[in-house]
Amino acid sequence: MRIAFFSPLPPAKSGIADYSAALLEELSRLAPVDIHTSSEAFQPDSSTLPLYQIGNNGHHDFCYRAALAHPGVIVLHEANLHHLVVDLTIARGDWDAYLREVSFDGGPAARDYATRYVIPRLRGPDYDGVPMLRRLLANARGVIVHSAFVEDEARRAGFSGPIARIPHGAWIPAVDGAPMRARLGLDPDTPVIGIFGFLKPYKRIAESLRAFARLVRRNPSVRLILAGEPHPELPLDSLIASLDLQPFVRSLGFLPIDDFVSAIAACDIVLNLRHPTVGENSGTLMRSLGLGKAVIVSDNGSFRELPEDICLKAPVDASEEDFLFEYLNLLTSQPAVARALGARAQQWVQSECNWASVARRYLEFLSAVHSGAALAAPVAPVAAPSAAPTEVPAHLPVESPEAAYLLSWAKNEESLRYLRQHLSRLLKTLALTPPGGPSDRILEMGAYLQITPALQFRLGYGEVRGCYFGPSGLTECRSARSSSGEEFSCDIDLFDAEKDPFPYPDASFSTILCCELLEHLAADPMHMMSEINRILKPGGHLVLTTPNAASLRALDAILNLHHPGFFQAYIRPVPDGEPEARHNREYAPPEISLLLEDSGFEIALLETGEFADAPHPEHAWIVHLLNRYQCPATLRGDDIFAVGRKVSAIRSRFPAWLYQ
Repeated sequence: MRIAFFSPLPPAKSGIADYSAALLEELSRLAPVDIHTSSEAFQPDSSTLPLYQIGNNGHHDFCYRAALAHPGVIVLHEANLHHLVVDLTIARGDWDAYLREVSFDGGPAARDYATRYVIPRLRGPDYDGVPMLRRLLANARGVIVHSAFVEDEARRAGFSGPIARIPHGAWIPAVDGAPMRARLGLDPDTPVIGIFGFLKPYKRIAESLRAFARLVRRNPSVRLILAGEPHPELPLDSLIASLDLQPFVRSLGFLPIDDFVSAIAACDIVLNLRHPTVGENSGTLMRSLGLGKAVIVSDNGSFRELPEDICLKAPVDASEEDFLFEYLNLLTSQPAVARALGARAQQWVQSECNWASVARRYLEFLSAVHSGAALAAPVAPVAAPSAAPTEVPAHLPVESPEAAYLLSWAKNEESLRYLRQHLSRLLKTLALTPPGGPSDRILEMGAYLQITPALQFRLGYGEVRGCYFGPSGLTECRSARSSSGEEFSCDIDLFDAEKDPFPYPDASFSTILCCELLEHLAADPMHMMSEINRILKPGGHLVLTTPNAASLRALDAILNLHHPGFFQAYIRPVPDGEPEARHNREYAPPEISLLLEDSGFEIALLETGEFADAPHPEHAWIVHLLNRYQCPATLRGDDIFAVGRKVSAIRSRFPAWLYQ
């Protein structure tokens, strides 16, 4: 089999040209390849399989025409070819041909729209509504895509033949960014953020600049470089001026490829955003990952399919700018986090996206298509897209037995998502809980059976019991089964912890867990603390966790005129039944210390840490203010973790600091 390879190549200003050049270097080692870069005459014989690299611009017009004349394998780099078809029709004055293609792809309604709105107003194509894929796919013998997103779009466009999902290849160059920094007059310690490629509005340039402007107010040492031609519809200079960013932003224009790569190497962080998207991957993204850079992408299209631990993903809704600012603040204030993110990205592309591996997957699929072998599934598929970024953040010990054990008890996808999001807190809670023995009893208040099985099977308690809000006097038996087949069940007693006597004898438990419950109490928290004291054995332990009202996050919020509460929202009433309890009072660490002491406990441990595992900045400016004015900078994490040991009866039923 010979491969007839159709694609633009450098110096064409096309990312696919660079892609093809890298692929050809490896593919030509594996099979004979004839390269076609123009519309020269082509007459394949039975031993030749044409391979067409198709992108959505005029650089690929000869590939498109040849693919219609000589069916072969299409490499679909994105799920929309409308601009390419416009270049082949409208741009050459052939409006009738454009209408024929619109009708073929979108039917009579699309043709009617184009006739009434596009042609009379000369306003250009309906890019979103008519992807112009059907004509090309109807003639294809096979299709190669880089993502499940584009594969799904090809199927929706009617293609029923074989599709291979092969990851976009990655460049992994050894490039020193220091010389480019020196050329740009940037200090080696300056945090540098970069945006690269053709600077189109859909790459979220305006949103990125607004987020960067907020970052500059926090950290005036940061700098932003933009390398690429500005799109005519993007008023780049006026945007920069309107945000007073001229001293902080450098627009470098189009760069030759060596300088382009050097500019990426000079950055600490790369923004590679897309919205709207038609599933296009990005050669710039793959170069950035290959250079080990911390990358922020949009959480949509093919980017959503990237592993969660190699990049940060910003939503494309109203919160986009806030997320961009928070991510940039995190990565610039914690360079070690940025370096670790980049290192994982580089390791991933070295393993999964090296050009030699990509070329082998190409050859395997092309050989199968040429021989007529039916392919029931994609060749070497990459990970399928997830609905939301719910993977465990990379700093968590997901490989640890304790983490794997907790995750194994998830009863459904929602439960698994919650466990992953709160894994650090749950693991820390278990680590703080004293182990038990066969004769020890433990009570988990507000039990959801998330960590409850581990109390028996990991900490060794002979009896595990739970309680939850509900009609006093009722008991429910709840059970769970792990993914490994382990069975667990326990009784859950229902009552109101603020009003009802707890249905247990005095001194009947060795340990009690009261986690993320205290903040929900509206009327009488010391009733709960009195009952906890009563049912604990002398020397028994209370493990208590609750959100920290004095965290860095809370200080940041209040200094920016936001509400400091961790969960201050009211909960919308529901027609039937009671809504979930809202947060009624949140506590600061010294208050938890007072609460335990007034309840007859000595403090065995009091510290703060993560509440939920999500990237967030460390608020370095808040720490700076605290240090400057000699205020306590410790105990500022999002959640309070406390362990108290019972040493006496309750000391104060209504302490003055808590009750009026």
